[in-house]
Amino acid sequence: MGLTRSAVVAAPRSEVYAWHERPGAIVRLTPPWMPVSIEQEATDLSGGTAVLGFPLGFRWIARHSSAEVPQRFVDEFDTPLARQIVHWRHTHEFVAEDDDHTRVVDDIRSNVPGFLLRSMLEYRHRQLADDLAALQRAHATGMRPLTVAVTGTHGTIGRSLCALLSTSGHTVVKLVRGEPRGTDERRWDPASPDRSLLEGIDAVVHLAGASIAGRFTPQHKQRLRDSRIGPTTALAELAAATDGGPSVFVSASAIGYYGADRGDEELTESSARGEGFLAELVSDWEQATEPAAAGGLRVVQVRTGLVQTPAGGTLKALYPLFAAGLGGRLGSGEQWQAWIGIDDLLDIYHRALYDDQLSGPVNAVAPAPVRNQDYAAVLARVLHRPALLPTPSFGPRLLLGAEGAGELAEASQRVVPTRLVEAGHVFRYAELEPALRHLLGRAQG
Repeated sequence: MGLTRSAVVAAPRSEVYAWHERPGAIVRLTPPWMPVSIEQEATDLSGGTAVLGFPLGFRWIARHSSAEVPQRFVDEFDTPLARQIVHWRHTHEFVAEDDDHTRVVDDIRSNVPGFLLRSMLEYRHRQLADDLAALQRAHATGMRPLTVAVTGTHGTIGRSLCALLSTSGHTVVKLVRGEPRGTDERRWDPASPDRSLLEGIDAVVHLAGASIAGRFTPQHKQRLRDSRIGPTTALAELAAATDGGPSVFVSASAIGYYGADRGDEELTESSARGEGFLAELVSDWEQATEPAAAGGLRVVQVRTGLVQTPAGGTLKALYPLFAAGLGGRLGSGEQWQAWIGIDDLLDIYHRALYDDQLSGPVNAVAPAPVRNQDYAAVLARVLHRPALLPTPSFGPRLLLGAEGAGELAEASQRVVPTRLVEAGHVFRYAELEPALRHLLGRAQG
């Protein structure tokens, strides 16, 4: 059996091929709804090997060959004991339509049913086109290749951001707590980082912090503070003290800064801090970056909304429930949800690195927040399911406790990205439904 799909992307053929050669390309092209982990990337399209991990311990080994720069390369299934069962030859071809446009052709010869592959290829083509468009906008704004140190690289956002940065031409150095496994990793002690940790680094992206999810017990709340305030302060102090070190310090933050319920008030970066544990935590977290600012670094705090990806966060939890037809609004459904697609969030982190006009708090949310009942209706429509079963408010309270439910599940925050809109930022997905269709492989039509 065979399946061929093609799409035209607005980039020269040489740049499209070069993008595929860079670390992170396979991560960027793997649909987030697929139950797969990237265990190894191919370092050479003419003879390298990629290894993908699937459930139940199955490993998909793809050997690359037949590379003709910049026209094509091939990957073939080469997993021992399964080669007699699964047949796979994927030819990636790049045809110059003109100097600024390339037709990407994926030709797959396999006994894997075509219907399982179509949504994957459609996703890959959209993702490639969007990544290349974002990269061109970055170049037009003055982006230059940087060496970027990143914490929190094992998280959903961290893994994806590292892939976006490396395919954009940056050198990524992962700051890890365990022993480094390669030249692209450095050991980071959050309590007392080594004085040489940030030598040769142009910029820092600090994502690390314990997950907010959980019952708001005293122990959980202390864990949240301990994983954010001290490590951020120590890293910011080191960034400021490193001679010839980073000039940019980008730190994760959250829209929890605005408090759990501000009614219908539109919340911008200049809005006052709200009340509650998370508002205080986020305020202290942002204040912990002050040593970097005092040392002359440009500091950006990325106040992140509800990140949309089936690979993690709220959508990962809601997806199976709604897919089974058991989803619906939460409580009254009137609460505002300030959401953002994961790839738009990555673009914001990237922009924070190269846009010298961006500093201070930045609301990383889509321009169109929605009420919870509308979110539920859109997700159900994308999945072709009803949204008739509302979740009573006591459900989240059983899981998170009264305080946790009030600050997380029941939070209502009408946050808007004023700073980004004023800067002319281009969002890949400004509206919820197209974003969910892309992320879940449910394109219209």
